[in-house]
Amino acid sequence: MEHQHHQHHRPEEKNSGHQQNRQQGGSHDHHDHHRHMIRDFRRRFWVGLVLTVPILLLSPMIQNWLGISWQIPGQLYWLLGLSTTLFAYGGFPFLKGWWKEMRDWKPGMMTLIGLAISVAYVYSAAVVLGLSGKTFFWELATLVDVMLLGHWIEMKSVLGASRALEKLMELLPDTAHRLDEQGNEEEVSVSELREGDLLRIKPGEKIPADGDIEGGSSDINESMLTGESKMVEKKAGDEVFAGSVNGGGALQIRVSGAGEATYLSKVVKMVRDAQSKKSKTQRLADKAALWLTIVAIGAGLLTLGVWLAVGYDFAFALERMVTVMVICCPHALGLAIPLVAANSTSLSAQNGLLIRNRTAFESARQIDTIVFDKTGTLTTGTFGVTRFGSLQEDHADEEVLRLAASLEQSSEHPLARGILEKAKEKELQLADAKDFRAISGKGVEGTVDGVKVEVVSPGYLEEKSQSLSEEVSSDGSETIVFVLREGEPVGFVALADQIRPESKGAIKTLHDAGIKTVMLTGDNRRVAEMVAGELGMDDFFAEVLPEQKLEKVKELQAGGAFVAMTGDGVNDAPALAQADVGIAIGSGTDVAAETADIILVESDPRDVVALVRFGRSTFRKMVQNLIWATAYNVVALPLAAGVLYQQGILISPAVGAALMSLSTVIVAINAQSLKWQLRKN
Repeated sequence: MEHQHHQHHRPEEKNSGHQQNRQQGGSHDHHDHHRHMIRDFRRRFWVGLVLTVPILLLSPMIQNWLGISWQIPGQLYWLLGLSTTLFAYGGFPFLKGWWKEMRDWKPGMMTLIGLAISVAYVYSAAVVLGLSGKTFFWELATLVDVMLLGHWIEMKSVLGASRALEKLMELLPDTAHRLDEQGNEEEVSVSELREGDLLRIKPGEKIPADGDIEGGSSDINESMLTGESKMVEKKAGDEVFAGSVNGGGALQIRVSGAGEATYLSKVVKMVRDAQSKKSKTQRLADKAALWLTIVAIGAGLLTLGVWLAVGYDFAFALERMVTVMVICCPHALGLAIPLVAANSTSLSAQNGLLIRNRTAFESARQIDTIVFDKTGTLTTGTFGVTRFGSLQEDHADEEVLRLAASLEQSSEHPLARGILEKAKEKELQLADAKDFRAISGKGVEGTVDGVKVEVVSPGYLEEKSQSLSEEVSSDGSETIVFVLREGEPVGFVALADQIRPESKGAIKTLHDAGIKTVMLTGDNRRVAEMVAGELGMDDFFAEVLPEQKLEKVKELQAGGAFVAMTGDGVNDAPALAQADVGIAIGSGTDVAAETADIILVESDPRDVVALVRFGRSTFRKMVQNLIWATAYNVVALPLAAGVLYQQGILISPAVGAALMSLSTVIVAINAQSLKWQLRKN
């Protein structure tokens, strides 16, 4: 690997909005649609809340509870008008969803909500228009409000899942520099590129298409595509990939793949495929809603039929049916999941965990194997000096480091930062460097203390027939640069990607919890072996490409493992999406974060342990809420139907509504207790 120095070149920042529209129109439109739905539920909720206030104040039952008596002319008709508006506007999404579920023969939550509000509204309207009975307007209003709030919370929590592919495509620039047969340069849109085009890639630019280098040499940053932590030397005949970043040398490449044919687009397809499989996971609330729908419809119709069959009038039988329906209203069920999710998401964020996929988060309790990416996850992703030394007796080791650091002050290369950090740690007094200049693809040179100093790669010395590979041995896990004084090698500095201080403790804690740890990396085998051995991991796989990482995760899953994948780069995106739980390091790319289910804000691998604990507690609370939201019907529903009517026990619609409200309160309190429980732990 050659020592490439970036100077003051910067990739040109461009507005990529039109590019996103061009390359992912469908994904972009879906994302906008999701945002629109969130805004729609929010607007309907606030409108419904405003309408609910006068409905509550005008309802006889609420007035009785409050000990007041407000009467206005046409009070029942005012209630009917306000409730009709709320039913039509606030209930529209649920009525529409009910129709779609019944059309597809897949009754679920929308069917139950639509049925409940329709029965409550139609019966109450009939009472106002002359039917003997009691109105359910305030129950209708609060039911619609709670359902709107629950869906608003739920949809906000899953916003962003469709943005992963947009983030991947943002790695491409908007335009490219294409050369014609005469060598004239023209700026064209990336979408216009075709196989065989000749492109000029300037220093610091993103590469717009896959291709082969025909002219020039440079170091290429492919870390976000391959996971390789080192800059990769590229010269004529070598292949480059779209989305990687050119170093300080100018290149000419012949396009071999553009658009959907690029390596990056293949990664996009893998992410899309893995995400589509995961999206089929059915939630517990949907299953509970299906059964509650069946019970509510069946019990309501059975109640109506039985009372009519034994000779009671229609008004009495209908009142019994409505009471059963109200008892089965999913107030509590509608909030059972969103309330726990909101509390657990908030508390997790306070502890450095950002939850993007609730289903995966709840499944964290099942994790038995965690796959870690190396670069940026177990390691810092930055170079640090591992050793340095002199090659001549008249130069002290620290003098070699001082010369290198003095020169590197003018560089912005990752290796330069590592050398400067070491010099700062050693408290060395650095000199000013003059006449600083980058040696394209080889290193840097300048004047320090009046003498010429160079910091160069082994390749530079080989060109000068000064190979020092025998004097300075390396196992391949380090990057070696040499320090020259007036053209003579006087020392060397070895650097390597640094292991995070907290990684070893995290691996040990996971082992203590019985969780197997595996490392996947695009780095070479020696680097991987060194890191895995230092951390005491169970297994590792080196030199793996993104599609191979995906396959490794699949292999583990096929063997019965419940796999969590932790990573931070584009190369990890397909595996993150395929894993049962995808965990992104917060310091990594937006791509990894958008593809993952959970993001570790502090980039601390130890937070994976907290994730498992939080996931277990959250799932337990959700199950408790689902049980309570449905199980109280076992007692209340038969009483509402009138099975003990002959013994003088009969639940009125008012008592049924009160029981329904009490269930909602208990669910809310139980969800809130999650905070107390996790804080205590």
